[in-house]
Amino acid sequence: MLQGAKMLRSLLTLRQTSQRTINTTSCRQFKNRVPEKQKLFQEEDGLPVHLKGGVTDHLLYRTTMAVTVFGTIYAVYELFVAGMPKKQK
Repeated sequence: MLQGAKMLRSLLTLRQTSQRTINTTSCRQFKNRVPEKQKLFQEEDGLPVHLKGGVTDHLLYRTTMAVTVFGTIYAVYELFVAGMPKKQK
């Protein structure tokens, strides 16, 4: 019985501590960047929307295109190999 009371007391103490920590932490204030992004994506500069994000967008686009082209060529090659009859020894 005594050990159960100690466990309950420590559990309640832990609960109070965690509530205090959560409730008293300072909230970080983030700057609202939505208007800036809206201006960026709505300006007429001849770029498609998926490339207006900068260098990372260009890198991701080129990587995606390279993987797609490689995958298509590899699939056609495998179809060609599968369509050829195997040589008998």
